[in-house]
Parts: sequence; structure tokens; C-alpha cells
Amino acid sequence: MMGNTNINWVQMSDAAIVQQIGNYLKHERQQQHKTQAQLSESAGLNRWTISQIENGESISLTSLLQILRALDRLHVLDNFEYSDEISPLEYAKLKKQQRQRVRNKTAQEGENEDWEW
Repeated sequence: MMGNTNINWVQMSDAAIVQQIGNYLKHERQQQHKTQAQLSESAGLNRWTISQIENGESISLTSLLQILRALDRLHVLDNFEYSDEISPLEYAKLKKQQRQRVRNKTAQEGENEDWEW
């Protein structure tokens, strides 16, 4: 993971964010004692693409995913997980709309037949 967790992403320019991502990937690659050539081979990319991102240049999202996968760092995408949650008020409305009882129609019809004269 990144050492500096106090990064203010909002105040950073897009170029600065890309540079920070490149720094992270370079750090992870070096921590795993991999060369750019080794990483490029395991990611299915050319070495120039690895060099490009490490130097703060933009690459495609697909290339970034391939690099993260090759570094076994896809977990950094965990913050993108989305779960469909319902608000408590919406849940209460749905519960109120649910049927409370079920009546057996045939039993009701049979009762009416017994009362005929």
C-alpha cells in the first residue's frame, strides 16, 4: 500500500494523480524485485507502457488493470465496490405494502354455500 495516506486527492490535478499512481506502481514493482521487462511480460504489455506510467504519463484503464493484476494489487480497487442499499424509509414503505394475510378463496366460497336456504 501507499505509505502516505494523507494525500488530498481533491486538490491534486489529474496529472499529479497519474504521477502518484505511477509512483505507486513503480514502488510495488521494485518491492517485488521485478524489472520493467518482467512486469511487462507478466502483464501482457510492452515495457514502454510500464515506463510511461511510472514516468507520470497517462495509459489506458485496461493497461492499468493488467499491471495491477500482474503485481497482485487488484485489491486497491476495493473502494469501487458498489452495493445496492435501501434507505430505512424505503424499507419501511416496502414492508407496509406487503400482504399481511392470505385468505383461502375456496374456503370463503364454501362458507357462503352453507348459508343458502
